[in-house]
Amino acid sequence: MSSIASVKVRGIHHLGIAVADLDEAISTYERLFGARVEDRDELSELGVSAASLFVGASRIELVAPTGEDTHVGRFLARRGPGMHHVALETTDIEETIRRLRGEGAQMIDETPRRGLFGLEVAFVHPGAVHGVLTEVVFNG
Repeated sequence: MSSIASVKVRGIHHLGIAVADLDEAISTYERLFGARVEDRDELSELGVSAASLFVGASRIELVAPTGEDTHVGRFLARRGPGMHHVALETTDIEETIRRLRGEGAQMIDETPRRGLFGLEVAFVHPGAVHGVLTEVVFNG
């Protein structure tokens, strides 16, 4: 059995959706699905504004670029709005990164960094996870 199997993943923390206009997207999810805003945040160093929304018992994260020359800005220019990433919650982010690297997964973040909403995060390169940008999240 692979050692990665012992990484403690609690489940999907959220699905990340890239949007051009954060307020418009929030309004759409509230109107169509009864979503409720959990929190809003901005990370100027990454050039994103975001909102965490509960849709029923599940969470989505709407991310909007604060400029065209940002990761999300370039994503929107190439692909348009839509699914950006899946975030998996872990019980130990440093151990998860170590095990992922040990299994040969290419990491975008070699060490945990501050993410939105005060979370510790690390991204796994989409090439390691069948084309899906994957975020591991630790919520203390």
